[in-house]
Amino acid sequence: MPVWLEAGLWGLLGGSALLIGAAIAWIVELPQRLVAAVMAIGSGVLISAVAFDLMDEAFARGGLDSTAAGFVGGAALYTLGNLWLSRRGARHRKRSGSERTEAQPQASEGGGAAIALGALLDGIPESIVIGISLIGGAGVSTTVVVAVFLSNIPEGLSSAAGMKKAGRSAAYVFGVWGAIALASGIAALLGNLLLAGASADGVALITAVAAGAILAMLVDTMIPEATENTHEYTGLIAVAGFLAAFWLSKAG
Repeated sequence: MPVWLEAGLWGLLGGSALLIGAAIAWIVELPQRLVAAVMAIGSGVLISAVAFDLMDEAFARGGLDSTAAGFVGGAALYTLGNLWLSRRGARHRKRSGSERTEAQPQASEGGGAAIALGALLDGIPESIVIGISLIGGAGVSTTVVVAVFLSNIPEGLSSAAGMKKAGRSAAYVFGVWGAIALASGIAALLGNLLLAGASADGVALITAVAAGAILAMLVDTMIPEATENTHEYTGLIAVAGFLAAFWLSKAG
């Protein structure tokens, strides 16, 4: 199997968690604390991936200058995109409870599209990283794939629940999340295909850009939502996710 196709399939696997989350939300209504706990675990796993997989890899390839520039640039790009989407109805796209629909009443109008674009903004850097991890014959980063999968489940769950409450049809909800899962696979495929011949500095820069965007996303969206529902336990749950991902990266 071509490496670029393998990258696309791994990216699709990570994105498929959005569909799984949406399906769960459509069938049952889970306790908000459970969804937030999964989000806290995903946050810890992603923080570990950013620190020990992405930033270490970027530094090893391109040194401090490329890594620092990409890291700050990725965070800035994410923040600008998030600001634009927040003003169009996607500010609370990761909310998991009834307060989400109260805070975002426009979900039944233009907010649905903004939520979908927000999911793309959150997921594309993660998918590109999956594709990059396969460059040079190295196996896929299991830590990153697990982190992406865990972070996508509560996003698909909470956003689909909000869309359902807003009156969206099943065809609309699953069409949106299916398209985003497919886009995740394409992003991973392109990340591998387009960067396979790039210089070490170029790969380091893109990896650091993705790392900065992921960390900004965590602080702006996932961690506040997890904290709102798990309160004093958020840190402990996130530490468990971090430790699990750290062990996974060292065991591999």
